[in-house]
Amino acid sequence: MTSGAASEEARSTRRPVVVLTGASSGIGRATAWELAARGYALVLAARRGDELAALARELDPGGARVLAVPTDVTDDAARRALVAAAHAHFGHIDVLVNNAGVTVERGWWWDDPDPLRVLRVNLESPAELTRLVLPEMRARGSGHIVNIGSVAGRVATQGLYSASKFGLRGFSLALRRELLGSGVEVSLVAPGFVKSEMTARTRLPLPGPEVVARAVAGVLLRPRREVVVPRAYRLLALLDALWPGLGDLLVRRLVTPRRYGHAARHPGKAPAGQIPSGKTKTK
Repeated sequence: MTSGAASEEARSTRRPVVVLTGASSGIGRATAWELAARGYALVLAARRGDELAALARELDPGGARVLAVPTDVTDDAARRALVAAAHAHFGHIDVLVNNAGVTVERGWWWDDPDPLRVLRVNLESPAELTRLVLPEMRARGSGHIVNIGSVAGRVATQGLYSASKFGLRGFSLALRRELLGSGVEVSLVAPGFVKSEMTARTRLPLPGPEVVARAVAGVLLRPRREVVVPRAYRLLALLDALWPGLGDLLVRRLVTPRRYGHAARHPGKAPAGQIPSGKTKTK
């Protein structure tokens, strides 16, 4: 099927159209499979064009229901091109799933050369994309914004990442109230640790990203303010709110050593055989 024919077929079929960022791997990829299986039309966005195109072909070889748009969500022109491509192919956008996310993958955030990219991807980009799709949704009187947050937005464990997810949670909850009565829904899906590229170095047993994908599909069918998955993390968030000292102990004894491969320590000190942060080992 030619691209023109595919686009014409896409416009003639009134399927709900979902723009999904961070779609090439992890939670995004699992969500793409889940929503495609449920009959949604998809506009997939991610930086890795080859992987994105391959996923689109797997989901829809004909190209009528799934469109791949390589996108750097931190770039304003790229965001606008993504929305324009969705309109050109499908004619409308019903759902925006802000899933793209990054973290400081190794070591402490203050040692990273560009830690503020975490805020640009995880917080600024969802707000800017929402700003682009809201006029259409408000004019139509229907639509849904789904933001993929994190339990790290309830239980602080990593400076810049938690800052971005606390911010995204506040943005989501406030935006929902700002849009009450407009017909536009806003939901926050907050995962705990799940298997993804972002958690590849985590030394914890983790569930697969499919649990998050099912939660996204669930809030589209039955809108909810906030969903935490897996459910056990709701207890963790409650415990941290009631007894933050216990949270301090768990992070120091369990999370930091297992996730980062080192224990919390004073500056300049390091376990035997380990080079202190910021220093280079030479032979």
